[in-house]
Amino acid sequence: MRKSIIILIAALTAALTFTSCSENNDEVEEFPNWEQANKTYWNNLYTATQQKIAAGDSTWKILINWSLENQTPTRSEQSKQYDNTNYIIVHVINKGTGSGCPMYTDSARVFYEGRLIPSTTYTSGYVFDATWTGPYNTASNRQATLAVNSVVDGFATALMHMHIGDRWVVYMPQTLGYGSTNNSTSGIPAYSNLIFDITLLSYYRPGATLPPTPAKPGRWIEQ
Repeated sequence: MRKSIIILIAALTAALTFTSCSENNDEVEEFPNWEQANKTYWNNLYTATQQKIAAGDSTWKILINWSLENQTPTRSEQSKQYDNTNYIIVHVINKGTGSGCPMYTDSARVFYEGRLIPSTTYTSGYVFDATWTGPYNTASNRQATLAVNSVVDGFATALMHMHIGDRWVVYMPQTLGYGSTNNSTSGIPAYSNLIFDITLLSYYRPGATLPPTPAKPGRWIEQ
């Protein structure tokens, strides 16, 4: 009887060990080769977007980082400053009717959703932040108010080209997002390209302070 119990315990131990090993072997890495995966994704997307634009598709845009606009690099700086990681890619979902665009010193009211490129289990990209849940619905989406100069360069660049009513899907390389830094608050790994679905609702332009003239109040621009 004792020998049978010993054999049973040994069998159970072996089964549990096998199960444990199987579970460990089944574990998958969510973001394998993440830096290279994002680099490859970006290069492919950039090339595909160039081809769409060349074919006459006006719903796609490539916009240079706001801080490099209106600059003329020297010949030696050309390749360094203006490679494809200094641009964002925009897919226009809806074209607004507003006449102006936010400036770097403005604030903006927006709907937005931010996600990563597809990973192992998040085949549509991990959503790290959003002002809506479920389907996009302008009647139920929450509004977010953001200072243009407080967001990452890729997001700021998009806002500074958007008109009220525009809805864009904005793709930005990791260099215009959080770069080589892990953003633990949002769960964004280092070297992540960012994809934002942004709708510009309105923007706030503060008044100028010019002594001895009192400061002028700002206003929300909604059209």
